[in-house]
Amino acid sequence: VFGLSSVAQVVLGRGDFGQHLSINLGFGIGVTLGIHAAGGISGAHLNAAITLTHCLLGNLPWRKLPAYLIGQFLGSFVAAATVFGLYYDALYDYTKGNFTVSGPNATASIFSTYPAPYVSLLGGFFTEFTATVMLLLGILIIHDEKNNEALKGTQALLTGILVLGIGLGMGMNTGYALNPSRDLPPRIFTAIAGWGMDVFTAGHHWWWIPVAAPVLGSLAGVIIHKLFIDLHNQPVLDSGNEKGQPVVQTS
Repeated sequence: VFGLSSVAQVVLGRGDFGQHLSINLGFGIGVTLGIHAAGGISGAHLNAAITLTHCLLGNLPWRKLPAYLIGQFLGSFVAAATVFGLYYDALYDYTKGNFTVSGPNATASIFSTYPAPYVSLLGGFFTEFTATVMLLLGILIIHDEKNNEALKGTQALLTGILVLGIGLGMGMNTGYALNPSRDLPPRIFTAIAGWGMDVFTAGHHWWWIPVAAPVLGSLAGVIIHKLFIDLHNQPVLDSGNEKGQPVVQTS
């Protein structure tokens, strides 16, 4: 809701009610609050790609996958419907009732991501893949108890800032979906709500890129963290015992 409504305000307000930064802040705030809301209940699985990665690595039982995916997809679909209702009058004023995916008054990008006109499918795939790699690396570093983990209670805020940083640096090409459950359900909603099947054919059938690329990027991020950080971490206690010296904690 925070993310999509911030996009709606920028698009429908024709730049008078926010810019690129406000969209990134909206998504960052939404992620932060989502983690606070669901962290203690389910671990705050807000991203289908990350949930699937946890199942593949054995960190989450496969029997729980359907419940997580249903929750993510339903929440995202309802969010799109909520923003549609919130800005229904503004949408009609902006488009004169003609909801389009492309053109000067296109509004489908309020709800789902679409590539910039200059971006190829390969370039878009690489953008989404790389951005998701950075997302996973950031999340793993923030929660890495063997390393310099974030202070307790700050993880949600730092994850929101991480999303903000990805949007600021890697949002121009594709709108940084990073998450199948953030992109696909609103796309389905727009197909139902008046934009039609163009939402699936636009951008050379772009719709599958925000589904597949984040899954592969999530797996790659975990592997990179394991190979270049986790395998080389030695707890301070073990290091001190090996040398036969008392362990001294430093801040």
